[in-house]
Amino acid sequence: MASISEVARLAGVSTATVSRALSGNGNVSPATRTKVERAVAELDYVVSSTASGLASGRTRNVGVVIPFVNRWYFGQVLEGAQAALRQSGYDLTLYNLSGGADTRQSLFEDFLLRRRVDAVLTICLKLRPHEISTLLGLGKPLVAVGGPLPGVPTLSIDDVEVARLATEHLLALGHTRIALIGENPEAEHEFSLSGDRLRGYQSALADAGLAPNPELFHRADYTIQGGYVAAKQLLGNPRQRPTAIFAASDEMAIGAILAARDLGLAVPHDVSVIGVDDHELAAFFGLSTVAQFPRDQGWRAASMILDDLAEGDDRGRDQDVRMPYELVVRASTARPSTL
Repeated sequence: MASISEVARLAGVSTATVSRALSGNGNVSPATRTKVERAVAELDYVVSSTASGLASGRTRNVGVVIPFVNRWYFGQVLEGAQAALRQSGYDLTLYNLSGGADTRQSLFEDFLLRRRVDAVLTICLKLRPHEISTLLGLGKPLVAVGGPLPGVPTLSIDDVEVARLATEHLLALGHTRIALIGENPEAEHEFSLSGDRLRGYQSALADAGLAPNPELFHRADYTIQGGYVAAKQLLGNPRQRPTAIFAASDEMAIGAILAARDLGLAVPHDVSVIGVDDHELAAFFGLSTVAQFPRDQGWRAASMILDDLAEGDDRGRDQDVRMPYELVVRASTARPSTL
């Protein structure tokens, strides 16, 4: 592989001139730039990202902090972000916080402080005040997906309205005993998502003149197994059985469908089920859901970071960007069989 010194010798200029010509920084005459470009083409020279990074102070690398890598939503956001960064010639370094408190501490007190990234993207992560201060203190672009975070540009859906939309769909079908499977509010990786979706659910019931029933609310994590266990508890007592379940994620909702089938119940004849996400398995299970397009969220977040890196300033940009969502009706929801 050719070196920058060989390009300089062939073009008859210094290595510094080659660097300026290729980076676009500094004054280089058109004739000299043409000589350098011809030498580069003849030698098939490839610019070293390490060397150019040393010259510009840029690593062309974005750090992404994520609580899980093995769950669909997070993987989709990550895919979208990576696609946008790759298109602009940026690498991505993944910081996975699933290792616990020690991993989290080392990330914020060591890895990110080494400044080996040009920007940071966090995905659905509760950040403590000192962690936000640490990231903002880096002086680098910082964008979050899911929020809000004080002082940090954030992309998110309106979780209150998402829950209202899902619950109102069940109400419109004639359901009045609607259960909610929601997330554990102590989870480190979530913001107020659990509380927001609970409020949206309760608000929709109140508008319909229905009082929330604590017996119809069960907590679980955002997994199929978590939804399965919670649904088994909700559906196990025939006298208290709901006619519909709103699950705060599609994975929970799929678990609820499997639990209903194991109990000998038919979906949606005996119980309707709706989720949130539009998971890749949602169509397979005929699951009604509120789609939130996580891949687009990742793409948009990375694009915001790239804009900041290009312009060197995020002032004037909205701090909280609302992302789209939509109701997708499939076979898992129907009118109650008693109507």
